[in-house]
Amino acid sequence: MDREQVRSKLIEIGIIPAARVSSADDARFAADAVAHGGIPVIEITMTVPGALEVIADFARTSAGMIVGAGTVLDPDTAQRCIDAGAQFITSPAFRPAVIAQSKKNKVLVIPGALTPTEVVAAWDAGVDFVKVFPCCQVGGASYIRALARPFPNIPLIAAGGVNQKTADEFILAGAAALGIGSELISKTAIQLRQPKRIQELARRYVAMVKSARAEFNARLEREREVIDFKI
Repeated sequence: MDREQVRSKLIEIGIIPAARVSSADDARFAADAVAHGGIPVIEITMTVPGALEVIADFARTSAGMIVGAGTVLDPDTAQRCIDAGAQFITSPAFRPAVIAQSKKNKVLVIPGALTPTEVVAAWDAGVDFVKVFPCCQVGGASYIRALARPFPNIPLIAAGGVNQKTADEFILAGAAALGIGSELISKTAIQLRQPKRIQELARRYVAMVKSARAEFNARLEREREVIDFKI
């Protein structure tokens, strides 16, 4: 997939699972489980031992899986991830050099940002999404809503503490997608090798995103009708 195709697929799915696990085998297990649960996307963070090898393995053998690299903090690491086959690059912070390196290679990039200034700076740098991180610690869905109002054309990804209780709230607040880590890929499910547990969670999150998007779009339509009536 090229950059635009990856972007379209991430928007369609609306969930980016992050594998922050302790081994390459755990990362492979997690990716397989979320894929079978209906989310053919995985972000392999650079904190995973052998992360580059895992990315390269998926790039070679999993044609239907979108694999990305997470916690990328410098352009050299970004390049190594891209060379390994990463289809998107994410960072927990706004790192202009990482953005530039990804764009140079025509690879989708998702920087982290928190303040309105950082969100706009990232968007002006030509990124595909802006990951609001850590969003739960600074107000959760209400903070996403506060950012989405002045920046309706910037696709925001809510990340950092998203769980089953809050997932739909973030979508209703205007998030384009969700970044989910241990609340989807739980340590217990990894340790006990319980793929069905992860698969069930994946299905729940997919259903929540779909339902919340339908409600969000219905709200927008009602608001448009009110505006048209007033005019």
